[in-house]
This record gives sequence, C-alpha cells and structure tokens, in this order.
Amino acid sequence: MPETGSTDLSISTRELLDAIFVNAHTTNTFSDGAVDPALIAQAYEDARWAPTAMNSQPMRLTVVHTPDAKQRLGPHMKPGNRDKTLAAPLTIIAAWDPNWHEHLPHLAPQRQGAREKLEPDLAVRENMAKVSSHLQIGYLLVALRAHGLHVGPMTGFNAAGVDEEFHADNGWRTAVIINVGWEPNDGDTDAVRPRAGRLSFDDACQVV
Repeated sequence: MPETGSTDLSISTRELLDAIFVNAHTTNTFSDGAVDPALIAQAYEDARWAPTAMNSQPMRLTVVHTPDAKQRLGPHMKPGNRDKTLAAPLTIIAAWDPNWHEHLPHLAPQRQGAREKLEPDLAVRENMAKVSSHLQIGYLLVALRAHGLHVGPMTGFNAAGVDEEFHADNGWRTAVIINVGWEPNDGDTDAVRPRAGRLSFDDACQVV
C-alpha cells in the first residue's frame, strides 16, 4: 500500500488509470453486444459520490435503450452523428435540471433556507447547474470506462429538439449525448481515430 501522497502507485491502480484514461479512446462504433441499463445505474451509483457545488447534483440522465426511443432521438442528431447513434447499443442523454434546488433539504441539509433563497433566481440556478452537471458528466464518463464500457460523447445535436422530445414533462436541459457500448470489433477501422496529441503539464498548467 503506497504512503499517503506517494507518487508510486500499485500495479492495479496504474492499470486502472491506463484503462480509463491513457488507453481509452472516444469510440464511434461498437461491437454488437447489448448494454444492460442496470450497468449504467451501477456507473451512476459510483459517479454520484463525486463533488459538485453545494452538493447540488444537477445532472439528469435519460437512458435511450429501446429501438423506439432511438428512432425518436435520431432526427435530432446532426448528420455526422445520426447513424452511429442509431447503431450504438445504448445512448445516454446527459442533461441538467434547472430545478435542482428542490432537493437541497436532502442534499445540503446544513444550508437551511437555501432552497427558498434560490427559488426566485433562475439565472443563478441555471449557471450552477451547467457547471456542476458538466463536472458530473466527466465523472460519469470515467465511471462507465471503469465498468469496462466504451463511450462516444457528442455535442452535435439539436438540443431544443431533444428537450422537446424527451424532457417536456420535467424541464431538463440536454448538455451532452453519449453513445455507449463494448469494445469495437477487431479490424473495425471506423471505431476510433488515431490517437491525437495532448497538451503536457508544462503547456497547460502553472505552479504559483
């Protein structure tokens, strides 16, 4: 067991980090195996413990699993994303809830009166929801990979159309759509692009 703060990782920890970051690619096409929505629930159970502002947890998920639901989603995807979304074993519509504050008595009981204070201030609620939901979507992508799944997150879609189709009753706002499946078939040259460059720590960070 490495000491607290050590840069030396156990082999199993290094292998997991490689699996979810270094060796993982954004995936366009998947093998034919079905993805059980219960596995998405397991990934969510892990991701929900990660931090958000005021423990707001504004991310909301619509798991598009049935052929009928896929056909409803397809017309709202941009042409470059439509076919691969229809072909993916499962798709997640990751959204944010502008009314996340309604859950504050449960999520942040120490912040007494916060729900009532935020109720009339939609602009503040929306800004907080956008920031924290994007944090949560990042956590979710990592959790899905940790469960052995491959993911293809996208922003190429008609958000207003998706919301009208899937969120008319709850007011959620779509942020990212994620295709989910298993490792691509061997020899599938369309599955992933060649690994592109990444900025180094020195390029992207400063220590002050």
